[in-house]
Amino acid sequence: MKQMKTIKLLFIVLLFPVHLLMAQEEVTLDQCQNWARENQPVLKQLDLYQQILELKNENNATGFLPQVNLNGQATYQSAVTKIAIPLPNIKIPTVDKDQYKFYLDFKQLIWDGGLNKAKELINKTESAGNVQQTEVELYQVKEKVNQFFFTSFLIQENLKILEKKTETLAERRKILESAVNNGMVLSSELDQLLAELIKTDQLLIELRSNKETVWYALSILTGKTAEQMHSLVLSDDPILLDKPLMRPELDLFSKQNELLNANSEILRKMRNPKLFGFGQAGYGKPGLNMLNNKFDTYYLVGLGFSWNVLDWKTTRRQQQILKLQQNIVQTKQESFVRNIDLATDQQTKQIKQISELMKSDQELIQIRERITKASASKLENGTITTADYIQDLNAETTARLMLETRKILLKEARIKLENIRGNQ
Repeated sequence: MKQMKTIKLLFIVLLFPVHLLMAQEEVTLDQCQNWARENQPVLKQLDLYQQILELKNENNATGFLPQVNLNGQATYQSAVTKIAIPLPNIKIPTVDKDQYKFYLDFKQLIWDGGLNKAKELINKTESAGNVQQTEVELYQVKEKVNQFFFTSFLIQENLKILEKKTETLAERRKILESAVNNGMVLSSELDQLLAELIKTDQLLIELRSNKETVWYALSILTGKTAEQMHSLVLSDDPILLDKPLMRPELDLFSKQNELLNANSEILRKMRNPKLFGFGQAGYGKPGLNMLNNKFDTYYLVGLGFSWNVLDWKTTRRQQQILKLQQNIVQTKQESFVRNIDLATDQQTKQIKQISELMKSDQELIQIRERITKASASKLENGTITTADYIQDLNAETTARLMLETRKILLKEARIKLENIRGNQ
């Protein structure tokens, strides 16, 4: 019999939905953020940028490979070269006015003045900048995750306190119903309590609906099931608030400056002389011998160089433009750091404010609890109305809600400060 129960239990476990088993696992904020990062479509850009960089480098590497061009032409010209001097016993041939040429051009770069390496650096820094821009976009996802994550806990704490309030009202309802039946209290007093119960139940319905909405939002962000979001937990890991600024935007500004420096470098390399070898092999009429009026093969080889000696200060002006663009990047960085410092100061003050308010919340709850107990006793004795009791009960409930809300807000504020500083 015992063996049969064991087999049934195993069978149930095997058939139990996997997503429900997973829902029992605790889910932390770090996990949600990692899942949200992995689930973002923009993350795919990192691999795409790497592929683009590899293709650009492959194209750039062909700069030192031989260039081969196949050419052909057929022409008819109005005049050809003639030797008009008559020579005795010598007949100087005249080429035809229709001429044909079919040939291969070869060109081999020997030294490009460092231009190839400069282009490689451009490709690398441009790709690094694109990757860092993607990291900035991915970092912004954290704020959305944080918002929904802590909202779920605020709703959860509100639900707990309101459910506790419902239990309290239900107990008072039993007492009032007995009092009404015994003619000690008017039925209108019971009606007021019932109305407050309905009102509290409505709030519970709204909060439960909001909780489902938040879980679904987290599900969309993380790519996980909404059931997995039912097991969110707040970590008690210590938060260090004195770390240096580590926002990904700072690296982006740095990458933008590096790209501008690389562009400046390539401008200098473009002015350097280039050395190259060249050649041509062909078949045509005439060949290289212009006095031979027959189809013939030919070839030539040589060594050449090119140097843009005078560019009318174009490069200098382009360098100045790049310098001004660097100044723009610098001002953007300074403005960004200033805004971060301002946000840091405001967030730090908010943390301090919440901490100070929490110190008095517990004392306020104790006072409100004593007042509510006294009101409950007075209500039973008929010395106060139900409305008076509900007012005191609501005051106690509000005080409890504020304490639990501030506990969560304090953790959220510290996480937000880490996020502002880039330490999360």
